[in-house]
Amino acid sequence: MNLFRKKSVDDIMKRDGEDASMHGSLSQQLGVRDLTAMGIAAIIGAGIFSTIGNASAQGGPGVVFLFLFTAIACGFTAFAYAEFASMVPVSGSAYTYSYVAFGEFMAWIIGWALIMEYSIGNITVAISWSDYFTGLLSSAGFHLPEWMTMDYLSASKGFKHAQTLMASGKSFDNLDAAVKEAYTAWQTAPVIGSLHFIADIPALLIIIIITRIVYKGIKESKNASNAMVVIKLSVVLLVIAVGLFYINTDNWHPFMPNGISGVLKGVSAVFFAYIGFDAISTTAEECKNPQRDLPRGMMWAIIICTLLYIAIALVLTGMVKYDSLAVGDPLAFVFSQLNLKWMSAIVAVSAIVAMASVLLVFQLGQPRIWMSMSRDGLLPKKFATIHPKYKTPSFASIVTGFVVAIPALFMNLTMVTDLCSIGTLFAFVLVCAGVLKLQITPNAPQGKFKTPYINSKYIFPIMLVLTMVLSFVFNKEKVDAFIYNTPQLFAAGDLIPHLGEKRVAELKQQLMTTDGEALLAHDNDVEAYLSSLEPDVYQSKLESLSLSKNEIYESGFSLFKHKIPTWIFIIACLYLLMLSWKHSLSLIPLLGLICCLYMMSELGVSNWIGFSIWLAIGLVIYFLYGYKNSKLNKQKS
Repeated sequence: MNLFRKKSVDDIMKRDGEDASMHGSLSQQLGVRDLTAMGIAAIIGAGIFSTIGNASAQGGPGVVFLFLFTAIACGFTAFAYAEFASMVPVSGSAYTYSYVAFGEFMAWIIGWALIMEYSIGNITVAISWSDYFTGLLSSAGFHLPEWMTMDYLSASKGFKHAQTLMASGKSFDNLDAAVKEAYTAWQTAPVIGSLHFIADIPALLIIIIITRIVYKGIKESKNASNAMVVIKLSVVLLVIAVGLFYINTDNWHPFMPNGISGVLKGVSAVFFAYIGFDAISTTAEECKNPQRDLPRGMMWAIIICTLLYIAIALVLTGMVKYDSLAVGDPLAFVFSQLNLKWMSAIVAVSAIVAMASVLLVFQLGQPRIWMSMSRDGLLPKKFATIHPKYKTPSFASIVTGFVVAIPALFMNLTMVTDLCSIGTLFAFVLVCAGVLKLQITPNAPQGKFKTPYINSKYIFPIMLVLTMVLSFVFNKEKVDAFIYNTPQLFAAGDLIPHLGEKRVAELKQQLMTTDGEALLAHDNDVEAYLSSLEPDVYQSKLESLSLSKNEIYESGFSLFKHKIPTWIFIIACLYLLMLSWKHSLSLIPLLGLICCLYMMSELGVSNWIGFSIWLAIGLVIYFLYGYKNSKLNKQKS
């Protein structure tokens, strides 16, 4: 039971006061306007300038529904955060809240997950910032070598992928820009023995600059954040105003070209656009009136950013066809396609400013999480050190800089985006669950802000039944395939890498014999040829070739493992159904929990495995150090 020892709100406030007198207190500088600006600074960054492109390419104009759904989910979660923030107005965010609701063990897990959110989130933003910065330099005539602007893993995988595609008949000029860049980086990188030296140097430089600002003080961070928010909001509004004159409504048809499944494929990218609003809660001790201002700052930030995201998504998909938006710099791309080079330059410069502001807020949040964990004895005392002059958690700020800077040199964008999203969603799930837990706990502490109560006892079961009925009526084929684990045909884009270079060469030779004229019409490109076939023709063509069923179909456990997160979601819904009926749970935090858990299930099993490994590492650290050094443990002794 010691694993679930809890801290009372009074104890937290008292101990934080003692720690402040021992290590120094933080400077109280923030009001509602500053908190709203920090929320906007954290939310409008890599999401709107980078990941929105891939989400739009997958979902078409219908991606606006995903933005709306994600905003509603974040809004539900913001109510839970606001309730806790008014109850426990100290640094620590979801970590401190979980200590009150669930106890030490869950608090450690959520603190460890928040490290993933802020640190890995900043790695993602640093990589996106580097992409925009190097693109801006290239447009100005200064071209950095590819091996200085890319991570090692992307270059290695891209090189192998390029070799496989070229073996299938695709020429180097017809490769995707990202694959060509990776191939070139691998070929031109300095080599020491068999090791290719490839690292993202600009990402390192921006992290050093931001860490310096955060180290110097909350006032400097606030002023820098406010200035950058003014710049990027001005540019976003300019993009919307100019883009309105170039919208072709034909580009909005079809609105959801790949159906609801295509829209949901962008859940990781779209959710990543919203993470960061919770970073506001880490600054509670630096607020003038945290119990009043924190809830307002969160809500205003989400509302403003949602309206801007929806407007930008409609403008982008109206200016160009949705399927051309799978690029790293979609806003600059659409204006370059319309020969508005001056707008592309403005967008590129503002993107650099926007992403720097996200880096600033995340670098601000992470040290304060570590400071709170250190105050509780779960991390060494050094992390709670407050700089005597700057009034910031100085040691924790420096460590955060190293934790973000080193991986940013070597990790790729997709990997860190998904890991960051799943860590953040897990934190959101526990904060919503914490509000529900306190609701059914006798004599639970109360804050000044209370989430509006709506009884879920009857509403939630009706919502679940309605969802099941609609799924069976309108999507029966996919539901049956999910339940019975029906083998799925590999898409052409996935088939080529799955087969490998040698097998693709054999397949190409067969196609030259059986359908050489059509293959030549596609420039000897096997992937392009197969992608051009209608679904029924594609399936029969593959089955007529000398390919085994295992090569063209994904089946068995290799297929089922991708469904494990969804089964976890379904089981969780049934359990929450029972609890909502038994305890008449509050609907808003319950829906926040369900929405966030659903988005976790959409991220894929590989991300769950990566997240589980991260948690396992954290548990090792907790049992080796945190458990025995916890202040609650020493107090009991």
